[in-house]
Amino acid sequence: MHYLDIRKLLVVLVMMSLSAIPGFVCAADTGNIQDFTRHWAGFLCLGIFFFAYSLVILEEVIHLRKSKPVIFAAGLIWMIVAYVYAQTGDTHTAEVAVRHNLLEFAELFLFLLAAMTYINTMEDRGVFDLLRSWLVSREFSLRTIFWLTGLIAFLLSPIADNLTTALLMSAVVMAVGGSNVKFVSIACVNIVVAANAGGAFSPFGDITTLMVWQKGGLVEFTEFFNLVLPSLVNWLIPAGIMFFFIERSVPAAIEEAVELKEGAWIVVGLFIITITLAVTFHSFLHLPPVVGMMTGLGILKLYAYYLQMKHRIPVDEGAGALGAEPLGGHGHGHGEEEDSADGKSFNSFKKLARAEWDTLMFFYGVILCVGGLGTLGYLNLVSVFMYEDLGVTQANILVGFLSALIDNIPVMFAVLAMLPDMDLGQWLLVTLTAGVGGSMLSVGSAAGVAVMGQARGVYTFIAHLKWSWAIMLGYLASIWVHFLVNGRFFS
Repeated sequence: MHYLDIRKLLVVLVMMSLSAIPGFVCAADTGNIQDFTRHWAGFLCLGIFFFAYSLVILEEVIHLRKSKPVIFAAGLIWMIVAYVYAQTGDTHTAEVAVRHNLLEFAELFLFLLAAMTYINTMEDRGVFDLLRSWLVSREFSLRTIFWLTGLIAFLLSPIADNLTTALLMSAVVMAVGGSNVKFVSIACVNIVVAANAGGAFSPFGDITTLMVWQKGGLVEFTEFFNLVLPSLVNWLIPAGIMFFFIERSVPAAIEEAVELKEGAWIVVGLFIITITLAVTFHSFLHLPPVVGMMTGLGILKLYAYYLQMKHRIPVDEGAGALGAEPLGGHGHGHGEEEDSADGKSFNSFKKLARAEWDTLMFFYGVILCVGGLGTLGYLNLVSVFMYEDLGVTQANILVGFLSALIDNIPVMFAVLAMLPDMDLGQWLLVTLTAGVGGSMLSVGSAAGVAVMGQARGVYTFIAHLKWSWAIMLGYLASIWVHFLVNGRFFS
């Protein structure tokens, strides 16, 4: 099939599938969701979303940032949703629904912002340069680096979450691979698959597993670890296939020694503390993990201030937000924690500003768009279709494919909102499929979207799509292994 035909077919599949996908607005939160699935408003909103998402898929061709069409589409969809509800005399439901969507986005946004800031700071302090130097000095081949980064991603993501792990390891791959676009592209695909697979068997490894655990009474903490073997199979099969397309060359040795900037290991330690805080806030204080992440970000900023005071770098009280210059000014005075020429200090606001804003705004658009479609009644429609007409097992397998098409987070929100009557085996199955199914497309998981932003122009939607067939083999094999090793949990 011609390249353009494949792309057109993918767009059609997205449109057909999403016409039956719910948003993730829980009925309990909004109270009075009405059925507009056969109304002109429902069809119009679907069309707007399909068109916007098609532009996202074509980002590499038309060079339009993926966040722009979905942000605009979100505004149009919610205008229509609010209008049709107001026509029925209900001015409350749409407002409550969109506020719920914004709350979900705010938690995700702040979590990602804190993680990205730490990644950028560690990069500034030379941590990744040191890791790159170590890998190259050991004379590892590109094939060995491919397996090492994948294995580290699989083992680290259950602790540090798949998104943070994917950002960290992709930065290492980009440093090692340099201008070798083919290697960096394949290695990033491997990292995204490995990070998503590793995150599927831990409540802290992926937002979807965290949501299942937070729901309470569905899957206990230790029961998630029954998915270790299926998750491992999910990564090893596509990794084994991609391995044969990695050249045997060894990167050129780095002659000069890499020196870490002051505070490099302290920043790494603070990052570990931040992850621990996120876990602690959730497990023991019953607060959202993002509160722990933002607390850790505050610690990082205080440490940056300490370095600034230690080296007596002047403070400019006129520095603007995010470390920017004062409005209307073009001066070069030292702002708070301003980056120093000798690397003794750093500006935490500048590291915050370096976050991948296109990725963060893309999440806003997708969450608000899908939330608007859910408020039009698609949740109730798909609940009957999937868990009554198709059957529970088939529905949970389908969840993985749907996660790949739009993102696993809203899909899992939809499943938890429907709350179908399932045994432990089925809840583990949907946790697995939602977690690893998103790997089939780069836009199906937070890890994939974030790495697309970090390795822009190298790891792209189309670059990932070339390996979707191998990833799908791993997906189907992991489901088979789950039934094989966890059959006792099915009633």
